Amino acid sequence: MTRAVIADDEPLMREQLRARLSELWPELEIVAEAKNGVEAVEQVAALRPEVVFLDIRMPAKTGIEAAREIAALDGRLPEIVFVTAYDQYAIDAFQQGVIDYVLKPAERERLGVTVERLRKRLAAPSPSSDALQQALASLAEKLEPASRLKWIQASVGNQIQMIPVDDVLFFVSDEKYTRVQTAQQEALIRKPIKELLAELDPAQFWQIHRSTLINARAIAGIVRDDRGRQLVAVKGRPEMLEVSRSYAHLFKGM
Repeated sequence: MTRAVIADDEPLMREQLRARLSELWPELEIVAEAKNGVEAVEQVAALRPEVVFLDIRMPAKTGIEAAREIAALDGRLPEIVFVTAYDQYAIDAFQQGVIDYVLKPAERERLGVTVERLRKRLAAPSPSSDALQQALASLAEKLEPASRLKWIQASVGNQIQMIPVDDVLFFVSDEKYTRVQTAQQEALIRKPIKELLAELDPAQFWQIHRSTLINARAIAGIVRDDRGRQLVAVKGRPEMLEVSRSYAHLFKGM
């Protein structure tokens, strides 16, 4: 029986992919799910599945970084499939010939194509580690550059200011605006958290709640309140930011 690991920081995306795969590939066994790139590498190293589905953008370690560590493992390499909302990156990876992709949300028809390709690849010799590393390095070069947000154009009072992303401590959204907090000031933008996630470096900005992103460098510590909630203390700021259960794994062991 073919075994697989699914890695995505969004529980609903993992659930949807698992459901689609059970329809299209009923004999495929999902042996584990990972919430971030670090967990993905650990599970693949321990369980040695034949297939790994990796979200490209995950906290702690991106899907690309996780794939490069997986490609360095001894033994037969698993088939790697990137699950992504960013088709230009996925297509670049696919064109290398050793990696496949599925766009979010995973549509039945497109996933069916991937399943057939995987079945054929699993019957053939696995790609060499060097070929896989080369493809991943090429993808990483395309993923890093211009797509990363460097400046935030925000409203401060009646003025528009350009705020360096590195100066931002955290982003908190409500239904209409997103608050941009630096050590010196508070500003507002209309860009939602979902769009910011697609443009910021996931290794630097962690999502800790559906409405909150925090600069990892600004984390002063983690505490629990009387109700058992995890709260993040921010350097130089009085407020405590709540961590939802979906993202509690980011602070495991802290």
